[in-house]
Amino acid sequence: MNKLNNILVINGPNLNLLGKREPNIYGNKKLEDIENNLIKLGKNNLYDIDCVQSNYEGKLIEIIQNASRFHSGIIINAGGYSHTSIALMDALKFFNKPIIEVHMSNIYRRENFRHESYISKVANGCICGFGDLGYELAVYSIIKLLEEIN
Repeated sequence: MNKLNNILVINGPNLNLLGKREPNIYGNKKLEDIENNLIKLGKNNLYDIDCVQSNYEGKLIEIIQNASRFHSGIIINAGGYSHTSIALMDALKFFNKPIIEVHMSNIYRRENFRHESYISKVANGCICGFGDLGYELAVYSIIKLLEEIN
């Protein structure tokens, strides 16, 4: 596919533990299952979906810095870094293309520190509280944004 039809899905720290970690909050699906579903959803809409996960802030920053060469949009669940990482926010500013933030839980029904997201300050939109369905909603949303600018 053309690089203009590539969407990058980035998952941050601890999301590799989905399916095991706090299933009452995050559900029972593994990250691999969510990613496979997104790849199929992308293909059905003529987009390639590339998925990455890292527990390391520096690696996530490098991925974002290189994304503009290969991807037309980013969907990001930065996990705990959403609430702490100015560096991730700055890297996303450099991306300068559509960004959708995803949180599986409703961050506004949780601890107060989760109510502030640096990612939201640079994202086109945020989807939270819908579990793994939030990723699908993000794919549809970012495709709509990309179609509007092309």
